[in-house]
Amino acid sequence: MEFGLYTFADVDPNAADKGREGERRLKNLLEEIELADKVGLDVFGLGEHHRPDYAVSAPAVVLAAAAAKTARIKLSSAVTVLSSEDPVRVFQQYATLDLISGGRAEVMAGRGSFIESFPLFGQSLDDYDDLFSEKLDLLMALRQQEKVTWSGTMRPPIEGRGVYPRPLQQELPLWIAVGGTPQSVARAGALGLPVALAIIGGEPRRFAPLFDLYREAARRAGQSATRLKTSINVHGFIDTTTERAADIFYGPQAEVMNRIGRERGWGPTSRAHFDQARGPDGNLFVGSPELVAEKIARHQKLFKNDRFLLQMAIGLMPHDAILRGIELYGTKVAPMVREMLAADAPVEA
Repeated sequence: MEFGLYTFADVDPNAADKGREGERRLKNLLEEIELADKVGLDVFGLGEHHRPDYAVSAPAVVLAAAAAKTARIKLSSAVTVLSSEDPVRVFQQYATLDLISGGRAEVMAGRGSFIESFPLFGQSLDDYDDLFSEKLDLLMALRQQEKVTWSGTMRPPIEGRGVYPRPLQQELPLWIAVGGTPQSVARAGALGLPVALAIIGGEPRRFAPLFDLYREAARRAGQSATRLKTSINVHGFIDTTTERAADIFYGPQAEVMNRIGRERGWGPTSRAHFDQARGPDGNLFVGSPELVAEKIARHQKLFKNDRFLLQMAIGLMPHDAILRGIELYGTKVAPMVREMLAADAPVEA
């Protein structure tokens, strides 16, 4: 199983000097990615947002800067809001990143849980689903052939045009990010694309049947099982003790969830809700290396996921705490999980 991190590069939306605040966060972010690479983590993903509380609206640019500071870690969007992007430009950006990084680029495409990009780029929310479906179709065509002939209803056709540069990898990896909608999961399976499931509320076990649906949709579409990969993407934090991890993570995570909740009509969270969510059956992976490793391993047996991505840098988390958490994740948690899974693996005759 692959282990990784993702973040939206949160900043203080009320900072008086937004340029300085953005500079600070991106400098720290590059240090975090560099450390993740050094401690042996497999993936680092950056989300695309167009809001005052996040610093990354152009993930490919930041990932290209990270490529120069890293050697092994895969560099992914998490996610690219494909519905309001031009698939040709997305392909070109990540093909370029692939060349710069020596074949480590990935695209994680989604419809986006925030909608600011739609009016910003002149897209209608009435076309929310159609935009994603059509642009995904074009992006897949761009991955598969150098010269593309394609037509749809949401943008002008492409008549036998070459799209460059081509990536170093034979096929630029493309994941589909979903938030729990069965139709989205089934579509990814039918297309034979890896799927990343975000679990930010409720009991994770309730989401496990979605991966069964994914695999069944792929089987019915005749997709090879070798193309199927799954990831669960969650919130969490690791520190030397569980109490310390919870005390550091609660404030920033709760502030973010309450801020978004006010926008979407959710009720406010509390320390009691947080403590319940970090329990054995909850959605938060917060605690000591031993506790988090055990929880990851237990959920892998349930989901059979190929990848686990953790969002630790959420809200205004202290940079030194994030660096400590990344080091523990790579040097303690990931090795412990691998040992647990290896011990439970069936022995081949």
